[in-house]
Amino acid sequence: MAIKLFDSELKVMDVLWKEGDRTAKQISDLLKAEIGWNMNTTYTVIKKCIAKGAIERREPNFLCHALIPKEAVQEAETDELIGKLFDGSADKLFAALLGRKKLSAQQIARLKQIVGELDEVEQ
Repeated sequence: MAIKLFDSELKVMDVLWKEGDRTAKQISDLLKAEIGWNMNTTYTVIKKCIAKGAIERREPNFLCHALIPKEAVQEAETDELIGKLFDGSADKLFAALLGRKKLSAQQIARLKQIVGELDEVEQ
């Protein structure tokens, strides 16, 4: 079963996914600069992530290590979105995304490549 992370927890995880292991203080400093969080807010969110098993606390210096990869969270969130808003249909999500904005020729080519790779795997 996937770990459900809230937006605030994803902000902390995103620091670890981008920067690698960091101390709670370093995470706090980064999030203060990025979004204005104070230290208490950041530490509270880090502790919630630890309680959920998303982060491991290591010593010395309250070093935080991500226990779950970003891809696992993306997959779980995508599955939830598809199930909740698109009747479990990935093609309905895909159609909704394509209908929302103009795509560049490069983006369209990349999507065709992804679909082609999926097609190859299926055969």
